[in-house]
Amino acid sequence: MDGGLYTDVTDAAHRAPHWLDQTILAWSNYGLVVFAVLMLAAWWLSRRQGAALAARALAVPLVVVLAYGVNSVVKRLVEEVRPCRSLSGAFTLETCPGAGDWSFPSNHSVIAFAAATALLLVHRTLGRVALVAALAMAASRVWIGVHYPHDVLAGALLGVLVALPLTLAARRAAPLVERGRRTALAPLFGTG
Repeated sequence: MDGGLYTDVTDAAHRAPHWLDQTILAWSNYGLVVFAVLMLAAWWLSRRQGAALAARALAVPLVVVLAYGVNSVVKRLVEEVRPCRSLSGAFTLETCPGAGDWSFPSNHSVIAFAAATALLLVHRTLGRVALVAALAMAASRVWIGVHYPHDVLAGALLGVLVALPLTLAARRAAPLVERGRRTALAPLFGTG
């Protein structure tokens, strides 16, 4: 579908300076840690807010895990072979994942966009940072040669579609947060 765009991007990566390729490769491999840090920051900042916001912040990691789970099911249903396996002579910055490690949708994109969506509903500034990071993560997966552009677009869309309703629904857990604030677990739930 978009093999031409894929090869255009990977050809650009092939011609790019070594330092740029290595920076993008490092981001692609380790950038998800940034989302974990942003989730921790959102939790920390929400501890002194209302119970509904604290419930949303506490739900962000769970929302991301659920989005990943939904994505895993979709991957198994579609079983799209990675472009670095199906397009002969494709340039990649990373070793192509093994057979059976399906391409569609991109796990990295799902995780990044689910986190960004949920974080936007908890803390706008952190959410905006996460959104920029998610866009960079999605682009990096094509740049390094392990995904087609449609894989990362589908992953982004799936991440948003899973995270939005779940994060909005998480405010219903506000009574649990209120109760938790009156227990020995108060440091986890905050003071409101």
